[in-house]
Amino acid sequence: MPDQLSRMSSLRDVASQILTDTDVESLLHSLLEQACRHGPWDLGAIMSVDVAHGDALVIARRDPSLLSGNQRLEDRWELATSPALVALQRNEPVYIRDARETTEFLGYRREAQVRGYRTVVVLPMACRDLENRPMVMSVSARRIVDVAPDDLVFMGMIVHLGAIAIDRAHQQQAQLSASTQLRRVLGVQSAMLEEVLAGGAMETLIEMLADLLDVPVLVIDFDGGAIFSSRSPDASLYDADTWQKVLDGAMGMRIRETARELATRRGQRRLTLEIAPGNKLTANVEPLLVDGEVVGALLSFGDSSPDDLQMLAIENARFAVSVQLMRSVIRFRAETRTLTELFFEIVERRWRGEQDVLERARRLGLSLTARNHILVIDYPNCNRAVGDRSAECHRISAMLAAQHKLPIHTITVGGGLVCLLPGDAIPDEMGGDAPVTAFGRRLCSALGTLFGREPILVVGDTFSGLEALAKEWERCWRMIRIARGMGKSGALSVPDLGPLPMLIGAADSPDVRAFMSGTIGPLIAYDRDHRTPYMETLSAYIRHGCRSQACADAMGLHVTTLRYRLARISELFGIDVETPERRFAVELALQLHKLVENRLPEEQAAHSQV
Repeated sequence: MPDQLSRMSSLRDVASQILTDTDVESLLHSLLEQACRHGPWDLGAIMSVDVAHGDALVIARRDPSLLSGNQRLEDRWELATSPALVALQRNEPVYIRDARETTEFLGYRREAQVRGYRTVVVLPMACRDLENRPMVMSVSARRIVDVAPDDLVFMGMIVHLGAIAIDRAHQQQAQLSASTQLRRVLGVQSAMLEEVLAGGAMETLIEMLADLLDVPVLVIDFDGGAIFSSRSPDASLYDADTWQKVLDGAMGMRIRETARELATRRGQRRLTLEIAPGNKLTANVEPLLVDGEVVGALLSFGDSSPDDLQMLAIENARFAVSVQLMRSVIRFRAETRTLTELFFEIVERRWRGEQDVLERARRLGLSLTARNHILVIDYPNCNRAVGDRSAECHRISAMLAAQHKLPIHTITVGGGLVCLLPGDAIPDEMGGDAPVTAFGRRLCSALGTLFGREPILVVGDTFSGLEALAKEWERCWRMIRIARGMGKSGALSVPDLGPLPMLIGAADSPDVRAFMSGTIGPLIAYDRDHRTPYMETLSAYIRHGCRSQACADAMGLHVTTLRYRLARISELFGIDVETPERRFAVELALQLHKLVENRLPEEQAAHSQV
């Protein structure tokens, strides 16, 4: 064996040679060549150890006697028959003096007979391959070599120098890859911004983004309700056409609703949808903002979380797509605000010149001198979250109107919508008001799916002119107030509510108020001042047809207690309900009082939403 000085010189030569190689493949072959040249070795190989699958894979080989194509060598070893796993676990070399005689590593024994080698040393390497698998080096001699501990230390130093060079090459390759990817990200970002500034289509931006992230992506426009897709997230389940049909159906609505909820959260946002038994889609959800308001979401499909470079790409994409969405948001808000302002100017009778208002309506495509139908929708649970969905409600109403072949003008009114449908554009053969009623019921059902509960939808009568529109709006809004008080929802008309709309319409007259005050006014005042339950008792008694036992059971009272209260009501206030005429008068006064009392807070809430 060489002396110490010779070995130091050899290590210097090894370091000089392997450090000149820049790519990993050349480096591995140089390392094997130097290890064999500075030792008694004829053959060599470097292997990656795949512990999870139980294999050792040859990734580089050195055999000067090997003729290309004339001999097929084993490139995959079972760890059970290879010393590679033993070397890694012990973190020390494995020395096989004669591979032809070994009983521990039968794979080496078979190959040693074929390839003609005897002594084998397997050394662990303090580095990993590009797939993060540990590596080992194996060197073989065609004769039996007695390897001393100093020889193993010398071989270990060669391997250690190689491991340092391999790590350096991996880092350089990673830096080069990151630099290339960064240039690509910046190039695509520039192209996306140019596309946005040039007024390009959203579909083009989506394709650019999908190519950049190398994953399927979706952009959801919450205001417009549109979903833009790059490609199917799972080609084995959906082709491009089928995936688009899925997005247009119930699944698309589920994705929109779930993404909307996630986009308003803080922290990690992961969307998981079970599209079929045993098949799930997962995606990262990023909110798209305009003026600090969430107007859309960007979904990138895949099971893994994005790395830093992908997050940079996503941030740039969010900016570009948000700018694109901002145009539709501004256009929608401007159109909605203009039409809404005109509508309330009419129904609140604040116009000065009728012809000026009619002309402004015509410029917005609305003819108020012609016959029009009106539908008024009151959203359930009116709050900001509901109000933010006005754009989607606009989209749904426009889509259904197109399906029914009806022209429509949709107006946002606080926590609801007003739909105006020009009557002259509806052919007589379609059945008069029947198409409008059918459209109203379908719209109510569609909005019920969106909100989780059907709104109140009132199908009003036709009108023509500004004053007629104001009166019809008041009538429809009065019906909505009544429906709220009665707990009704869905598409309603006058027969659905009975005579109450007519009664509440007359409740403001002085004669009606005098009638209520004279009939039950003292009773109301007494209950308020003394906290007595006489009003409740009288209402329940009449509601149960003046049957004492049924009323007492419903109120949880003894029938004697009930009769005592009725006697006190008659004694104190002179209220008698034993005759049909008196009973009708008291019941009418109670109903009118209930309607008037419920009206004021609802009107105040309605005006605060406008």
